[in-house]
Amino acid sequence: MKKFIVSFFVLAVAFVATNSTAVAQTETSAGVNVDTDMALLRRDLRADKKKLIALNLPLTETEATKFWPIYDEYAAAMTKNYDEFYALIKEYAQKQKTITDAEATAMIAKWADLQVKLTQTRKNFIPNVQRVISGRKAALFFQIDRRLYALMDLQISMQVPLMIQDK
Repeated sequence: MKKFIVSFFVLAVAFVATNSTAVAQTETSAGVNVDTDMALLRRDLRADKKKLIALNLPLTETEATKFWPIYDEYAAAMTKNYDEFYALIKEYAQKQKTITDAEATAMIAKWADLQVKLTQTRKNFIPNVQRVISGRKAALFFQIDRRLYALMDLQISMQVPLMIQDK
């Protein structure tokens, strides 16, 4: 578990360090760099995420052979959900200065629906993962995975400017 803590800390520091630049770009460019920022973040996180899981989830060769294809399916399903999430963020970034009350209400409702879909995807994959690794290892995988997604969510939320209030 020490490996994970150290790796998680290093990844968190790297994201926080890059975050100050990303926030400044978002604020000064009014969303122009949103596509580039998110694409870079997603690419880096996907590569690092799988490495961090591999470093911190002790699998035998037999378990690994069965686990990683399921992980890849799971990652693809989560990516599909996050694609919708990023589209929503992009829409917000484009409209942030002119957004209406109705649009804001629709966006927050869609965000809540997406959170439910992400949770449901995780729940649907629990039996698949438990079929190929022990319950304890499955729990460890989902703990690590959730922490990494929490870090990603934090990074994204730090890049999204708060809603502009009426004067």
